[in-house]
Amino acid sequence: MATATASKGTSSKGSGVSGFRPLHDKILVRRDKADDKTESGLYLPEKAKETPRMGTVEAVGTGSLNKETGELIALTVKKGDRVLFSSYAGSELKLNGEEFLVMSEEEVLAIVED
Repeated sequence: MATATASKGTSSKGSGVSGFRPLHDKILVRRDKADDKTESGLYLPEKAKETPRMGTVEAVGTGSLNKETGELIALTVKKGDRVLFSSYAGSELKLNGEEFLVMSEEEVLAIVED
């Protein structure tokens, strides 16, 4: 797992992503917390918890470049969107003690609308 630390001028308070900007079609996602207990009220041990496949987009890149025309193609997802992704999507990253995923927009399966 990659680890990044904040520069001296940034604070670790808040979202934990200040000073981090994904490039091109990459997005930074904060994975949802795993459930501690089942619907029937049984508490789950750490190993039995299923890794959540949903999260919130914390930062987005500028978009991908159309190689034929040179135009910048804007991303569909935006900061604050709740997204669904596959179990093995993205690369894990730790920023200021918090865990995130960096993934391509192509790895997002759906935007979840509440």
